[in-house]
Amino acid sequence: MTPPGAPEEANHAGRGAPSRFDRLVLLLATGFGLGYAPFAPGTFGSLAGLPLAWGIHQLPEWAQVLAAGLAFAIGIPICSRAAHVIGLRDPGAVVFDEIAAFTVVFFGTPMNGATATLGFLLFRVFDVWKPWPARRLEQLPSGWGIMADDFAAAFYSAAVLWLIAWQFPLG
Repeated sequence: MTPPGAPEEANHAGRGAPSRFDRLVLLLATGFGLGYAPFAPGTFGSLAGLPLAWGIHQLPEWAQVLAAGLAFAIGIPICSRAAHVIGLRDPGAVVFDEIAAFTVVFFGTPMNGATATLGFLLFRVFDVWKPWPARRLEQLPSGWGIMADDFAAAFYSAAVLWLIAWQFPLG
């Protein structure tokens, strides 16, 4: 069954119905269907990353780094398989990369309403803009490229957010 809003060719790249495993991978990769939003699926995926980031932000710093590394490592095979099933190199419906990258955005910065809003906006700007080397990282093969450019955008966002919070008390 193709989710609402998903193109028909996304149904296992024309090779018949996806397996149960592939449906589970697609569920995770699309952020439980948020990636099928009719516009700006990456923005919806990023919004889903906020609660995950908040939860991880409650952990000690070493555990936050570990959680971000795990999110990246888990995302590579999830995004690789989803791209294969959908039949596109970097499908817009795959938003696990945005969700997972949010684990990095608030490194070193207290998380509150102001920083969450600013971090979200910064991440969206850097994710769309893709300054060097993010655009180059996007060219890595399969799930590596899907994940790496978003993590680069998250690191840029974290650096700018930290600088802003250091200069101007936010919250």
